[in-house]
Amino acid sequence: MRSLLTLLVSCSLFLVGCKENQKKTDTRKKTDTGEVVQNEGTDATAENIGIIPIEHATTVLEWKDITIYIDPVGGTAAFEEQRQPDLILITDIHGDHFSLETLEELDTEKAKIIVPKAVADKIPEEFTPQLDVLNNGDSKERYGITVEAVPMYNLREDAKDFHVKGRGNGYVLNIDGQRLYFSGDTEDIPEMRALQNIDKAFVCMNLPYTMTVESAADAVLEFQPKQVYPYHYRGRPDVSDVTKFKELVNQGNRNIEVVQLDWYPSEDY
Repeated sequence: MRSLLTLLVSCSLFLVGCKENQKKTDTRKKTDTGEVVQNEGTDATAENIGIIPIEHATTVLEWKDITIYIDPVGGTAAFEEQRQPDLILITDIHGDHFSLETLEELDTEKAKIIVPKAVADKIPEEFTPQLDVLNNGDSKERYGITVEAVPMYNLREDAKDFHVKGRGNGYVLNIDGQRLYFSGDTEDIPEMRALQNIDKAFVCMNLPYTMTVESAADAVLEFQPKQVYPYHYRGRPDVSDVTKFKELVNQGNRNIEVVQLDWYPSEDY
């Protein structure tokens, strides 16, 4: 009997140990490139955000079972390996941010679509039940994510007509205790410089449409995100020097991590 009892206790301890090991094994996160890696030292209950660069301004975020498309362009071919969107954010009317053809090609049946009014005016009525129209300063909660619409516009006299104040939205997404900022097309406006508690900032820098590398770095040094992702850096005719951007940011504040992802996978930059 004693031997049987000892065997039962040993089996119980073995099963408990297996469960604990399984918890450790399942504590994983997605890297910015979408790779799943072990997440040591992190609360097992915390959910991480996967960041998938598509091209230029187009981005996919994954959080829990929620998939977010930001400025989806490129048709279905650009999203062949991605999950169906639950939430879509569009910043402005220009073709590198808003593509009606892409919206119509994608399976957006279950998606809510957050847009500024200028974009909503260009979307057919069949999408109306899915739309949340936000002006600068408005916010909306969807799927446990609070989306804040923030200004994006040009300051230079020779560029003011590209992006007028009030037409487009940058966005701050509040996800699982983190704040992610997507600049859209903008210069280093006061509203950007006044941002607070940003964990990840996606900041544009391309001429003649948005701002210089120097202006982008100077703004980042003022609002001090924990991480900054240079994106939307292909201009006409030149491509912005993101290496210089990183140098300027780290010269001013070594605590800001500059994360470089491949935003132009089909081009040799």
